[in-house]
Amino acid sequence: MQLAGNVIKQPRRQVLTVLVKRCRWAQQHSEHYPKLGPILYVTSIQYFAVQLFAALQWRPPYSLSRDTISDLGNTACGTWNARYVCSPSHNVMNASLVVLGITMTLGSVLVSRYFANGRASKAGFAAMTISGLGVIMVGFFPENSVSALHGLGAAIPFVLGNASLIILALSLKMPALLRLYFFLSGVIALLGLVAYASSHDLGLGEGGIERVVAYPQTVCLIVIGFYLAARSSARQGPRTISPGRAARGHDARRHD
Repeated sequence: MQLAGNVIKQPRRQVLTVLVKRCRWAQQHSEHYPKLGPILYVTSIQYFAVQLFAALQWRPPYSLSRDTISDLGNTACGTWNARYVCSPSHNVMNASLVVLGITMTLGSVLVSRYFANGRASKAGFAAMTISGLGVIMVGFFPENSVSALHGLGAAIPFVLGNASLIILALSLKMPALLRLYFFLSGVIALLGLVAYASSHDLGLGEGGIERVVAYPQTVCLIVIGFYLAARSSARQGPRTISPGRAARGHDARRHD
């Protein structure tokens, strides 16, 4: 058993080591690759695609209102929290969660370095960075493995990730409509969290109210990713040729 535990822990250490190295690289090179952070945010769309794929494998059919997101990553078949759970594609779902967490973390580091315009917006991106680490924990520890770590991993983005939407809405430079969208998304998600934590599903079912809490921040990342990528393109403008390069090109043509 100890050997099996070590085998499981080793990939986790490797992923965390790689993530730390990538965060350091991101801090050093963010100014040279302004679109990389926004692009990483946009790739969060894979999270929804994989959920759909994993849900379609269920027999009996998966229910968006009854079944939770974590049920898609449950590694066993049987009764879980008074409902039948059997997710054949749990490995794909858990890998998707890890990838989502990595893109949230690296994307936030890069975007913060290039687009943050003050302490408040930097704090918002820092909260989103930490949220990404929580999502990685959820992928590493499915609900039927170490439930305490799984719950902690889910709680981090549920609280910090949604709070960051409000912080960014109030601090980051973006159009008024986008600012309002971020603010309302954060408020609705946090209100949903209060209902979810107090076992009030508001008629949406456990899976439905969980999605009210979990989905807004991911959708916001995709939206802000598209916006910032477009903004960075406009900021860069047309490429200019330096006088030195122009002179070298002129000499080359003259020799020809």
